[in-house]
Amino acid sequence: MFTHVMIGSNDLDKAKRFYDATFVALGGRPGEVDAGGRLVYAHDGSRLMVTKPIDGKPATHANGGTIGILAPSPEHVQAWHDAGVANGGTSVETPPHERPNGAFVAYMRDPDGNKLSARSRPTK
Repeated sequence: MFTHVMIGSNDLDKAKRFYDATFVALGGRPGEVDAGGRLVYAHDGSRLMVTKPIDGKPATHANGGTIGILAPSPEHVQAWHDAGVANGGTSVETPPHERPNGAFVAYMRDPDGNKLSARSRPTK
């Protein structure tokens, strides 16, 4: 359904450190900078892109918005969370935990305040 998700950042160097660490923790690769100066993270036909806003105004996060990332296992979710917190992210809501359906989930905000979630597939 989605081709990509684009989020804004006020500090692309800080964003690259954070997103490189979290995507590597999930088994992915560090992002690449495209011709437009945007960070691009690609996996299985999906892309997450990070950019400075084109209107020149400061980037802000979406109130109520969450970007969900599928992780291969609960261990990957924990590694994603740990890598993010170690690279400028902030843990939010609850600590990483298993949901009643067996999915393991973690939430955090990136250095610009965007809310992210990583979760494994449900087992029940």
